Amino acid sequence: MNITAEEKLMYDIMKSIYESGIPIDFKGSMVLKACLIEAGYSEETRHTVDIDANWYSDSAPTAEQMTDSIQQAIDKTNTDLDVSIYRMYGQGRSAGFEIKYKSTDEILFTMDIDVNRPAVPTQIYEVAGIRFRGVSPIQMIADKLSVISTDKVFRRIKDIVDLYYLSNVFDFNIDDINQTLKNSGRTLENFNGFLNRTDELKHSYEKFRFAGDVSKPPFEKVYTTVKEYIKDVLPTQTG
Repeated sequence: MNITAEEKLMYDIMKSIYESGIPIDFKGSMVLKACLIEAGYSEETRHTVDIDANWYSDSAPTAEQMTDSIQQAIDKTNTDLDVSIYRMYGQGRSAGFEIKYKSTDEILFTMDIDVNRPAVPTQIYEVAGIRFRGVSPIQMIADKLSVISTDKVFRRIKDIVDLYYLSNVFDFNIDDINQTLKNSGRTLENFNGFLNRTDELKHSYEKFRFAGDVSKPPFEKVYTTVKEYIKDVLPTQTG
């Protein structure tokens, strides 16, 4: 599996943030890629242009505290990058940061950081010699399941794609999944959109772009693989 130059830089920054002691754990596509690489998945996966994370602290951090902490960590990577906040966190809303080249003001990527949400299981990942702390594989599976069980699935096709990747390297343990969902306060809805509106789902999938030259598997292959993988949590269909 290839890591793009942009992803390598993002991993370097994640490593620097981890080593700096900032109370941040990572999640999202960058963690998924590292997880898949560690598990031996060799096929190319979709690329990403952002970093997702959780910030945990006893008190609510200010925008300045978060920005300064991340800037200090990035400065240690000897890169010409500047951090700025463009969205403050709030109820149900993550903080949004832009990472730009100082010399050109070009946005290289963004960071979305949830602040003081319920803690979730994490582990240390290592990819290309770079170590950082990210959410566990079982948490990723549970989070993506929770999304595709709702009608958000049409806006979050990437979660179906990611479950397709994960199905290749991780077993689906219903007891562990249920416990993880319970621990993180998530629930599963009825999967109505996923099960009964496949034409709309396919349309959303066809519109979903895979960046770079990564090949896009046929919708039918992705859908049937994921449906089989998560069959233990799907409601019984009649008729």
